[in-house]
Amino acid sequence: MSTGVVRVRTRASVERVWEALTRAEELRVWLAEHAEVDLEQGVYEFWGRFAPEGERGRQKLLEVGEGAVRFSWFLHGTDYTVGLGVETRDGETVVAVSQSPYPAWGEGITDEAHAGVVQTFWPLVLANLVEHVEGRPVFGFCDFSTPEQRLEVDIAASAREVLDALTDMDKFQRYFGARASIEPFVGGRWAMGSFEDEPNPAKILSLDESRFAIEFPDGMVSSWELAESGGKTHLTFVQSGFDSARPPYGSWMGWLSGFADMRRMLEIPDWKPMWHSMELPGLPEGVLVLE
Repeated sequence: MSTGVVRVRTRASVERVWEALTRAEELRVWLAEHAEVDLEQGVYEFWGRFAPEGERGRQKLLEVGEGAVRFSWFLHGTDYTVGLGVETRDGETVVAVSQSPYPAWGEGITDEAHAGVVQTFWPLVLANLVEHVEGRPVFGFCDFSTPEQRLEVDIAASAREVLDALTDMDKFQRYFGARASIEPFVGGRWAMGSFEDEPNPAKILSLDESRFAIEFPDGMVSSWELAESGGKTHLTFVQSGFDSARPPYGSWMGWLSGFADMRRMLEIPDWKPMWHSMELPGLPEGVLVLE
């Protein structure tokens, strides 16, 4: 059975993270709209519009160990086993999520509604967890109750700095944790990975001080609107042009998890990428760029 593991680092203590992993009122901040936790009674549940197939009763607590919880999660007809844990590694607090089975890399691209959701849900909520335990506002959620994909967030940086983070390949790779190829001009190509490995890259539709937009071969458009005021930039990120009956929740959560660390990069002195390490079945060599 395939297993995927995603690890993030945080400046918070192991004790602080454990509180956030095991208290219902904290899960309602970084994980889901609703949650109930009673480890002694064997309860570890989360549900609501920020969870895929968000009905209550899909999780069952299996085990509580030293700094870790393990539970089952029935999702899209599959019974997954999920582990959430925190430990100290080389002087850093590291939070890990493991999930079995875990879809192979390509499956998440071709089946965003199911495999893609399984692959990107945990990176997004782990990003929210890191922000929460460090006393910062969480970045955002995927709302599975609507096909609309829109996020508005304020970033304590100039519009120029935000735009550079979106279009400079070296900066993008540092916070996003994955390689990208970007030709930063209207009509230029945009691809995750290299142009050699992506025969059908996206195309840059617009690029100026207030707007950046790319269009993918299937007609989907990702756009970023930037409005600077008072030393901050209000960023509006929208994904459109897709079949509303099959919203691409997978890619949406992938974008959001990466942009959570973009905000951190622009706001936190002595920033270090939150992405620690990943073990993903079928991952092509050289795709991820992790420090």
